[in-house]
Amino acid sequence: MIEQRHLRYFLAVVAERNFTRAAERLNMAQPPLSRQILQLEEELGVALFDRDSRPLKLTPAGWLFYEQAIQVTQRMDELKAQMKRFVAAERRRFVIGFVPSVIYARLPSVIRGFREAVPDVDLSLIEMMSLEQVGALKEGRIDIGFGRLRFDDPAVRREVLIDERLVVALPVGHPLLADERPIELAALAEGTLIVYPREPRPSYADLVLSLFRDHGVEPTSVQEVRELQTAIGLVAAEAGACIVPASVRQLGRTDIIYRDLAQPATSPIIMSRRVGDHSADLETIVSVSVEVYKARS
Repeated sequence: MIEQRHLRYFLAVVAERNFTRAAERLNMAQPPLSRQILQLEEELGVALFDRDSRPLKLTPAGWLFYEQAIQVTQRMDELKAQMKRFVAAERRRFVIGFVPSVIYARLPSVIRGFREAVPDVDLSLIEMMSLEQVGALKEGRIDIGFGRLRFDDPAVRREVLIDERLVVALPVGHPLLADERPIELAALAEGTLIVYPREPRPSYADLVLSLFRDHGVEPTSVQEVRELQTAIGLVAAEAGACIVPASVRQLGRTDIIYRDLAQPATSPIIMSRRVGDHSADLETIVSVSVEVYKARS
């Protein structure tokens, strides 16, 4: 396995063009340094140095590895500097996980309210699917999650903030838009249905597919894509129709028309947190979230 020390040793040899001088620079003996470089080359499966040349020269593979090694070490230095600044500032950190569709309506208001209430916290936002949020909460990688699927886990507490109405996204000029009537699931099933995300599963895609099954309908063609934006783009390209939360209409695209479903359906927005976590910052965002969603119900 390539470790940071391997990169440091490699860059020292590149700088000195000589193993002996590189070893002196690293305050180590030359034989161990040579062994470390050999181990690195064995791990990569390619020679990095032309050892017959004096001074040492990099092979073509060596030059490629050099460019990447420089970037990695610089990034590591930046990371260390950021962490030092974080510790020096003594600022708390709070991480929010969210599925993309919740960002179009009320989550921005929640975030603004939280920032105003707790201005001295470093707030991070991470896009992740509902299923991923459960694991991230249990592992401590996020402090709260905003998703759309119900998952039972004894370590995670859930709260439904709102049940958001679902609508159909169709390209301008689609035959189902000939009149103003809500769209029947059976009519949608005759064309291509675009669902997202493709993975991980289960996901919002399964919620949409189960909606059809609950009404005894099976789509003739289903195209799975990675994310909401891709699905909307394909709808605009007349590749099919997509069932989305009503708040997605705020994207404001002029090449897509949203229409109600004849069989009303909703998707919950679920706030998830660790059981037993009663930190002040968590309680603040929970309070702000409930207030924001309640006010707009």
